[in-house]
Amino acid sequence: MDFKYEFAGTVKEIRRYPVKSILGESLSSVSIDHRGLFGDRLWAIKNSDGKFGSGKTTRRFQLMKGLFNYRARYVGADLIVTMPDGTDYRVEDHTFNEALSESLGIQAALTREDSISHFDEGPISIITTSAIHKLSQELDEPVDPRRFRANLLLDTEATGFPESDWINRPIKIGPTAILRVVAPLQRCVMVNNAQEEVKQDARVLKTLADHHGGIFGVWAKVECHGEINVGDEANLLEINR
Repeated sequence: MDFKYEFAGTVKEIRRYPVKSILGESLSSVSIDHRGLFGDRLWAIKNSDGKFGSGKTTRRFQLMKGLFNYRARYVGADLIVTMPDGTDYRVEDHTFNEALSESLGIQAALTREDSISHFDEGPISIITTSAIHKLSQELDEPVDPRRFRANLLLDTEATGFPESDWINRPIKIGPTAILRVVAPLQRCVMVNNAQEEVKQDARVLKTLADHHGGIFGVWAKVECHGEINVGDEANLLEINR
């Protein structure tokens, strides 16, 4: 079986978020398996009502203010959470959940994913530089891709939203990893929120709602495991029969 390759873009950024709804880490390379990026959204903050911390309130999630003041990263196999005051905790530290509860002002604990996924949509989220450029034009100022908390930012040569044409298509990234783009990503109020140097901006979601049906980016599932690196080519696949 032969494959025809259609260049889609180059991996410009890889971002992983070990704890759902808080800040994460920028990577130069990462392994992926059926669940997505290794360790991505593997943990979440749970309150005393059993709901997970988020930027919005739903049946499963509870709005917790200030989550973007916390950051998580892996050091080897250890998960490290940085508190707003800059203190680092290993999650295995028996004092961590107490410190987290005191910092948030509620009873809370970090909880590892079990039978129900912590992902809102699917394993891997993808956005493109062309879509960022288009949205920047609509807002008349540069848009920081960090707003969208995507796993992969692809540097594309197209204009507009090329990822809209990728639905249900396999995309090979690097030498072995193959994803299948499943669906567009419906955005929520979190894209407006301030984080790091990115300011609060209520225009972002409104612009997406007014011009793009609230959609920005796509999510994909993993068909072949592998490693993804910054600089890897991403190619859409077609089977020649």
